[in-house]
Amino acid sequence: MRSERIPLFLLEVVLFPGTPLPLHIFEPRYKLMIRRCLENRGEFGVVLAEGKRMAPIGCTAEIIKTVKEYEDGRMDILTLGQAAYRIRGVFEDEPYLEGSVEYLAEEAGETASEMPARLWTVFEQCYALVYARGPKSLERNAAASFAFHLASELPLDLEYKQELLETRGEAQRQSSLLERLEKWLPQLTYLDRLRRRAGGNGHGLR
Repeated sequence: MRSERIPLFLLEVVLFPGTPLPLHIFEPRYKLMIRRCLENRGEFGVVLAEGKRMAPIGCTAEIIKTVKEYEDGRMDILTLGQAAYRIRGVFEDEPYLEGSVEYLAEEAGETASEMPARLWTVFEQCYALVYARGPKSLERNAAASFAFHLASELPLDLEYKQELLETRGEAQRQSSLLERLEKWLPQLTYLDRLRRRAGGNGHGLR
């Protein structure tokens, strides 16, 4: 059973359930937080924070592996997104923030049978234009969100990724992501054409 009070890790990142997130831990407050999570085998909450604004919905992270530990207490860890939650209250008893959270259920709904294939086709095109190479084939996990996996592989803006995290039905997520990528594709194609004319090799343009 998941805890209803969890440590919060404020980042300029949107973590999705089922997607990996490597982290370099160097701030004293977060070194303490991660040590405690490792000792208790507990999850912590990743939440998007930009300036003084903190998003109301985040995603818990499970520590999968400690990749490297440094003599000064810094560490590299690999985490995996687990469950979306809404923050109900914030506590400042510890050096790091903690949150009282409510876990969010998925909404039922069927995804159109042709949608994943359409989404993958447009995703492949966008990915190739952004990174100048094709994407690796994704292993499909029936329990994981296909839309989350695809969105995590592209440099989409944080505001949109947060919107996708807050969408609680897979059918709606896939439809939203397809619409987003179909609008983005002509822009990427145009920028790629300009780069080729100029002999440039930039990538990651949005």
